[in-house]
Amino acid sequence: MFESKRCSNPMTLPPSALAPIADYFKVLSETSRLQVLCTLKDGSKNVTEIMEATGLGQANVSKHLKILAQAGIVSRTPQGVSAYYEIIEPLIFELCELVGDRLSKRLADQSQQLKQLEALRQG
Repeated sequence: MFESKRCSNPMTLPPSALAPIADYFKVLSETSRLQVLCTLKDGSKNVTEIMEATGLGQANVSKHLKILAQAGIVSRTPQGVSAYYEIIEPLIFELCELVGDRLSKRLADQSQQLKQLEALRQG
């Protein structure tokens, strides 16, 4: 996509270069797509296996897999009467961990602030 040093400060990129980045994050902004990706973390699966793991319907899973494939995040490999999907962009999980860690820290900070406010109110 972009070289690391260019992405280290996205504000130096022109808006036309930021649009593909925004589109990439839009693909990841859907909970069901993240569920599908999580089921593929341990290896390739077909639609039926993804449906069983996520509880999502066939049409829904197929729609999300198509979007993920178009974004270059998963690949589709036909095998007999099925097609197997696998992640080709493992960076996805690093992004999710970074965001999850940041959200956990923010919640911990907010919890600490609430405890301090409660202590002031009671004291």
